[in-house]
Amino acid sequence: MPELPEVETVRRGLQPVMEGATIEAVEQRRPDLRFPFPDGFAASLTGRRIVSVARRAKYLLFHFDADIVLIGHLGMSGSFRIEDVAASSTPGIFHHPRSKAEAHDHVVFHLKTAAGSAVRVVFNDPRRFGFMLFAEGAALDAHPLLAGLGVEPTGNALDGALVNKLFLGRRTPLKAALLDQRLIAGLGNIYVCEALWRSGLSPRRKAGSIASAKRPSTARTDALAADIRQTIAEAIEAGGSSLRDYVHTDGSMGYFQHSFKVYGREGEPCVRQGCDGTVGRIVQSGRSTFYCPVCQR
Repeated sequence: MPELPEVETVRRGLQPVMEGATIEAVEQRRPDLRFPFPDGFAASLTGRRIVSVARRAKYLLFHFDADIVLIGHLGMSGSFRIEDVAASSTPGIFHHPRSKAEAHDHVVFHLKTAAGSAVRVVFNDPRRFGFMLFAEGAALDAHPLLAGLGVEPTGNALDGALVNKLFLGRRTPLKAALLDQRLIAGLGNIYVCEALWRSGLSPRRKAGSIASAKRPSTARTDALAADIRQTIAEAIEAGGSSLRDYVHTDGSMGYFQHSFKVYGREGEPCVRQGCDGTVGRIVQSGRSTFYCPVCQR
């Protein structure tokens, strides 16, 4: 499933085309994806102007005039494709072929951009685990999908003091705590593994073991917060990881996976200078965890 950096990359790809554009028509080609489309989905959006394209955790938020917000999720295999109608082409080069079969093009937005160009934005999702739902902008923070989300890992709000507060007294494994969307929103399996390696922390250790009730933060919570922010920032800069069938809005692929230190490297030597360990893999809560048992303590 695309993680926060991939979703942010999609948002940045859609933003220049969609913000300020007017939806002239919507083709809804099936009644549902993971969930049924809202009643009157196409009619509700036709003629509306897109005010902004935002993101919260792994959700895309399309803000329209009249206080309408479309909450979108890519699911396992969803992607948006931008097509210039006049040229009938898709920008970008597919390094790994992505499904363009019409059977998987479930929603097509026909736009007139702010500059007056005709553009199609196509949502393609072979596995149909993505979804699109409506919300009211004024009550967006109270929407059931968003209300319980924790802090974003992309800004200074995530610091050592906050990690210390969130993890204090928690007996769950450190990796499980980091994946808890109620604590930190948007972190996924890949980048948690990478951030823990950078911090030299074992995914097995109890989350509360790095926190202190006597100090606002500890060296470990400070380092972990900084490493999470840095890992996410670098992945966004690289355009996401493009694991499996993930693809950008322009059809190109991300390359952060070439910088992985542990994820997917089971049996390979640890790349930390001075460490003679070998990357191992364990299963936690049904997910593969990659880490170095020698330098991650």
